Amino acid sequence: MEELVIRDADVVDGSGADSYRADVVVEGGRIVSIVKEAAAAGCQRPRARRELDAEGLVLSPGFVDMHAHSDLALLRDPDHSAKAAQGVTLEVIGQDGLSYAPVDDRTLGEVRRAIAGWNGSGDDIDFDWRTVGEYLDRLDRGIAVNAAYLVPQGTVRALAVGWEDREATPRELDRMRQLVAEGMEQGAVGMSSGLTYTPGMYAQDAELTELCRVVASYGGYYCPHHRSYGAGALEAYREMVALTREAGCPLHLAHATMNFGVNKGRAPELLALLDEALAAGADISLDTYPYTPGCTTLAAMLPSWASEGGPEQVLKRLADEETAERIRHHLEVTGSDGCHGVPIEWDTIEISGVGDPALATYVGRTVQESADRRGEAPWVTARGLLLADRLAPTILQHVGHEENVRAIMRHRVHTGGSDGILQGAKPHPRAYGTFPHYLGHYVRELGVLSLQECVAHLTSRPAARLRLPDRGLVREGYVADLVLFDPATVAAGSSFAEPRVLPTGIPYVLVDGRFVIEDGRRTDALAGRAVRRTPA
Repeated sequence: MEELVIRDADVVDGSGADSYRADVVVEGGRIVSIVKEAAAAGCQRPRARRELDAEGLVLSPGFVDMHAHSDLALLRDPDHSAKAAQGVTLEVIGQDGLSYAPVDDRTLGEVRRAIAGWNGSGDDIDFDWRTVGEYLDRLDRGIAVNAAYLVPQGTVRALAVGWEDREATPRELDRMRQLVAEGMEQGAVGMSSGLTYTPGMYAQDAELTELCRVVASYGGYYCPHHRSYGAGALEAYREMVALTREAGCPLHLAHATMNFGVNKGRAPELLALLDEALAAGADISLDTYPYTPGCTTLAAMLPSWASEGGPEQVLKRLADEETAERIRHHLEVTGSDGCHGVPIEWDTIEISGVGDPALATYVGRTVQESADRRGEAPWVTARGLLLADRLAPTILQHVGHEENVRAIMRHRVHTGGSDGILQGAKPHPRAYGTFPHYLGHYVRELGVLSLQECVAHLTSRPAARLRLPDRGLVREGYVADLVLFDPATVAAGSSFAEPRVLPTGIPYVLVDGRFVIEDGRRTDALAGRAVRRTPA
């Protein structure tokens, strides 16, 4: 007897092909048999110790979140329903150039402070690793869903160079090459950058190209949060395309949006740029989330010169009246590089989370709204909050455009990524809703993508980018990372008003053949592990 047979499922196999009705048999964590149209053919139907009636449900591969910020959440929250309930069976972490390996004691403390807004302080985590391999080993002890890791270029630079705005010396560059190579050898799938975040933003193209050559030599890919999503967005995209082509490295563009007023209606220009590069032989993919607002930290808005030296230096500059006035001028008049070269509009900056519960009254309001309540200028409010909360506040930035979102998600190299920050009292609803929102809103309600197309965007395309030979499709021999959902009811439960509500219409999710969601409820299974790079 087999372990499980899923009967009469409408299989959308991840390839983009038409669906078909089948019985699917799972044993030992893999799909061992697919019997198409078994009932209609009158053939002997497979039997198993457990039989699941999937009448009315779509069976698809598990969804791959190509841009996740669950680096610590996977360790602190065994339940992890924020992702498991969406049908996510694999997350790619180590994003935006900042994460927790490779590190030494100094760098670990600096990184923990720098990205507390993304992942929390980490005071509840035993940081018993320093290398990429040790971190992946820690994940292997058991997590809710699988995870792949990108070597974070900003963390590598902090470890080898520090947080200063300067070129790396030849010796430091050699050290960075070594760190990236070690991370790839230990199982990372590529390298990420955060080129509007310190210290990664201080790397010039020549330095990034050299690191990308290392990544390419191991069969990995480069995933940059590039230098501008605002005033210089198209130039920033061109820079990344040219850089990776010079390095011979595949490129995956993180949260590939066209935001701010200067980019309204300009998605076709981005797509034309990508099509030209693809036609010339470039290896490019991208991910997006299906919402218009962005999400980051309030401190990320600051100009790069104000962030040099790390978090403690930022706080000192904010505390100094003369320096704080320079920061305000760059934010409100010049257009800070941290705000993508666009003068900040405080009525678009909504506080989504704070580190200190005593500051909770700011959450859910824009900086402008809080300033009006306090009877002061918005910069005074923002500066005071950054100082009081020691750079921890996270924000929603309401600067996106729906027509751009729809145009980009249709592109043939598009994949799905939540960019979900799970911290804060009022996080972006994409953290809990990205994948059902694609299926419910953009497929069923709007018809922007067909169901078959959308599933391919969320499964086989990302698996191909990650070079996973046995995931991303419903195929015999493939790992049984599977989702069963109701195409008539699947929807995101999360909203901007109630961002932590779980989705509907996804009753079953399997990771490695084990139910992590069963009858719509989280089981106690910790079936996920680190998914390491497949050798080139």
